[in-house]
Amino acid sequence: MTPIYQRARFCAAAARLDQAPPDEGWEVAFAGRSNAGKSSAINTLCRQRQLARISKTPGRTQQLIFFALDDVRRLVDLPGYGYAKVSETVKARWQGLMADYLQRRRSLAGLVVVMDIRHPLTAFDSRMLAWRRQATLPLLLLLTKADKLGRGAARAQLERVKNVVADEPGQVEAELFSAQAHQGVESVHALLDQWLGLDGSEDSV
Repeated sequence: MTPIYQRARFCAAAARLDQAPPDEGWEVAFAGRSNAGKSSAINTLCRQRQLARISKTPGRTQQLIFFALDDVRRLVDLPGYGYAKVSETVKARWQGLMADYLQRRRSLAGLVVVMDIRHPLTAFDSRMLAWRRQATLPLLLLLTKADKLGRGAARAQLERVKNVVADEPGQVEAELFSAQAHQGVESVHALLDQWLGLDGSEDSV
């Protein structure tokens, strides 16, 4: 594991893009439908139990949450989208914030779309992929809760997702992930290292 992830710390919460940290360095954003396991994935990757707040209430994350890895690298927890029990006005504001961030943030180096392996590629995921397509970002589809399926079923679901996004432009990866079993952690770290400019740096192992 690259030690830098264990040093992740809360940096800022932004309800608007102008409240975000300075747009410099490298960022990787994590997006996902409510309760897809996004916060658990961030915590597992950083080996911290409570870095990203986990809630049983869908849609609790209503801002862009920035976690600093060092002075120039950050992970970003985007608002959960999907069936959150909030008004349409609030949902529209969240969606506008995410679209603005994905399309305007120059330091954004990659996007991780977190999907429950049992319910991948929902309409909300498709909207996120469309925003990503406009921004021409490298993409990782992270199929979480892989331990909920048998090994064969999980692999079959992974291949199905890969086939669906085969025509997506640019770099598109898909990985099985389990916060409980720590499955896929090394593969995701390797990709994050690449996007965050850590390859060959003093922080890489």
